[in-house]
Order: sequence, then structure tokens, then C-alpha cells
Amino acid sequence: MEVQRLAEGLWRWIARHPTLEDPALGTDVGSVYVETEDAVVLIDPLVPPKPEERDRFLSALDGDVARLGRPVAILLTCEWHRRSADELRGRYATTAEQPRQIVSYPIADDEDVFWLDAHRAVVAGDALLGLGALRRCPDEWLAERGGSARLVTTLAELVELEPELVLPSHGEVVTRDATRALAAAIDAPLE
Repeated sequence: MEVQRLAEGLWRWIARHPTLEDPALGTDVGSVYVETEDAVVLIDPLVPPKPEERDRFLSALDGDVARLGRPVAILLTCEWHRRSADELRGRYATTAEQPRQIVSYPIADDEDVFWLDAHRAVVAGDALLGLGALRRCPDEWLAERGGSARLVTTLAELVELEPELVLPSHGEVVTRDATRALAAAIDAPLE
């Protein structure tokens, strides 16, 4: 497990997915922790599967939830990123309400990206991939899910917000020139 502090109250952790075996995407996936006024928010959470990492992760998360005294909100970019969501809903007092500080942008019939306004950050599931350079997903991934036009339009809207961070589930986080990288991804689908 790798944990990266991106800003005050914003963290990303990477854990090995127990069943993902995709040569292009790899086996590690990213999840996001963000503190908002309303909740401790976990986006696409995956509890690390190794016992020692799992114990350390849950102990740290227990401490953060207790320290803040807020409910936990679990947001999914897409249903197939459910990962450890049910386990964590059983562990913590959760809220079904999406925090006001987070905006959902639908990019397909069954997938959203999230805008974290306080951090000027875009959080994406499979729509954006940080493999080498930031890329949007291949058009064929969206062919039966509403097509890629909505993704392209939404990414253009997000560029206008001038993000400082892009946090994809697969690959590297963009921490420098994020607006430029996101704009370039619009015309650069993964081949």
C-alpha cells in the first residue's frame, strides 16, 4: 500500500486489487480520502488486502473518523468500483448524502467524475487514466454506455474550472499543470 498526502485533508492511497488483472491498467488502484464540512469522504475505497496493511489502514481511518466526529460518505465513480464500500458502510456511521463541497459530473450512463472544489481536484474512475501521460479512456469503453461525446464535453467543462489536481483510479496523479494535462487528455484517448 502506498499513501500520498496531496493537501490538508486530501489523501490518495494505492492498493493491489485482489481480482484486477489488466495488462494496460495494472493491478494497483487508487482510492481517495477527503475531509469536508459534512463528512469524511471515501471515493472508490479499497481496503488493502494484506493483513498488516489492512490493520494499519483501518486503524488510521478509525482515528480520523473519531477525530473529526463526522459521518462517512462513500462515493463511487462507477458501480464496479464498489470494492470495499459495503465493508466500510458496515464499519462506520455513514450518510447517503453527497457532501455539498463535492460535485458529480456524469460522463457516461453509469459513471461520474467528481469535482472537489476546496482542492480544485478532479477524481475519476475509469474515464481518465494516468498511464504515462493523462489520457481519456478509449472510445470503445463508452460505446454501449452512452458514447464518448458526453465525456469529451464534461472534460471541457472541467478544464474551465482550472483544476490543480487530477486523481485517476488507475495510474499516476497529476499534480503539476493539471489544467493543461486535462485539456490534452480530451484529444488523447488511450489506444
